[in-house]
Parts: sequence; structure tokens; C-alpha cells
Amino acid sequence: MHDKPVALVTGANQGIGLQIAKDLAAHGFTVLVGSRNFEKGQTAAKSVGADARAVQLDVTDQASITAAAQRIRSELGRLDVLVNNAAISRTLRHPGMTVEEAVKATRPSVVSLDEMRAVWETNVFGVLAVTQAMLPLLREAPAARIVNVSSGVGSLTRNSDPAFHYRSIFGPVYPASKTALNAITLAMAIELEADGIKVNAACPGFTKTNLNNYAGTQTVEEGAREPVRLALLGPDGPTGTFSNASGPLPW
Repeated sequence: MHDKPVALVTGANQGIGLQIAKDLAAHGFTVLVGSRNFEKGQTAAKSVGADARAVQLDVTDQASITAAAQRIRSELGRLDVLVNNAAISRTLRHPGMTVEEAVKATRPSVVSLDEMRAVWETNVFGVLAVTQAMLPLLREAPAARIVNVSSGVGSLTRNSDPAFHYRSIFGPVYPASKTALNAITLAMAIELEADGIKVNAACPGFTKTNLNNYAGTQTVEEGAREPVRLALLGPDGPTGTFSNASGPLPW
């Protein structure tokens, strides 16, 4: 078995995922850079460091997920941390659309169900599919951690408050996909607590990434901070929580 802890980060060829990979490598992990496009993953892995490896991983393709799990098993024999970071906010049918335009196009009254299904396929079902495939390896780890990268815009409690700044953008596509992801995070945490696997959801904050056409106000270094903290939790750390760098968030 590989003698260093191993972390897999999905969607790690750019943005927050790439920064998470860099930060975990700096903490002594062998980091697997998950990327739909293997060549882009290879380029990203080189920027992470010598102990990073690209893994072709499309979270919407079961064959790709299965192959990635088999490769990790055969090459490294272990997986200590899984960061489910891969996410999309819209499909390629809306290139260049501003956040405001996307909000108008995804109101419950007019939203394309195909658009909603496509985003949920990555942000919700993809997370569960990857986690299920990696669980046999995680269950063998001495102190496995799962971090699901969520968003504060998915908080039902916050969106129920008329004063919440982002309430107007709450809708059934990206925001509600993160609401569903939070529910799955809690379900995972409840099931896996007996195995000693801590499962938590992290909100990186409004970070400049391709996801929002670089309209964010934070750097990727700031956005990676909370997911990395949760990935490194010690034995007394929590499970089944939702938080950002400032502390706990309401579901």
C-alpha cells in the first residue's frame, strides 16, 4: 500500500478544485486530480506538484467513475480523503450568460427541465455516484474524510429570510441542487458515522471561477480554505455539518 495519505478531488483541473488539490499536496497528501478531460488534468497535476496524478473522471459517467476507483485501488491501494468538488451552474446551451440572465431563465415557472436535470446530474447524482464507488477504499482508511463542496445559496433557512442578500437568485437549478447536496451530505454522515468517516459540506463563498464567469469576489485561495479544513479534521472534528470559513451555516 502507498505510504502517504491519498486524496481525490473531483473537478480539480481548474478553479477551487485545483487550489484544494494544491493545498492538500502541501499538507503531505498524494493528490489525485480528477478531471473530465485527462489532458487538462495532466496539466493541472503538474502545477500541483510531483506527487499529484491526473485521473480521468467524469462524475456523470459510471464507466469513468468505476475505472477511476479501480485505478486508485490498483496503483495506490488506499483513499483517505474524497472532495466532491465537481459542479456546474448551467449547461453549455447558455454560454456567456450573466448570473442575472441565468436567474431569469431558471425561474420555476420557465425553467427547462432538461437544464435542471443536467445540472443535478453533476451536482447531486454525480456526487453520490462517486462516493458510492470510492466507499470501499474510504472504509479501509484509518480516518477517512468526505467533503462535499456546497454553497450558501442552497440554504433553505437563509432563503426563507426576506433579508438574505442572495434570496432573489434561489431557483430549481444550481441553488436547489446544492440544497439537495446538503441533504445527501447529512444522509451520508448519518450512515457513515459508525464507520468513523466524517462527512461535511463546505461553502467556499463567492469565488472567482469559471462557474460564475469569474464574477466572484474571493480568490481561489480563500475559496479553498474551508474545504481543506474539513478534509484535515482530526478525530474530535464534527460530522454532518455545513459551514464556510466564518463558521457554521444553517441548512
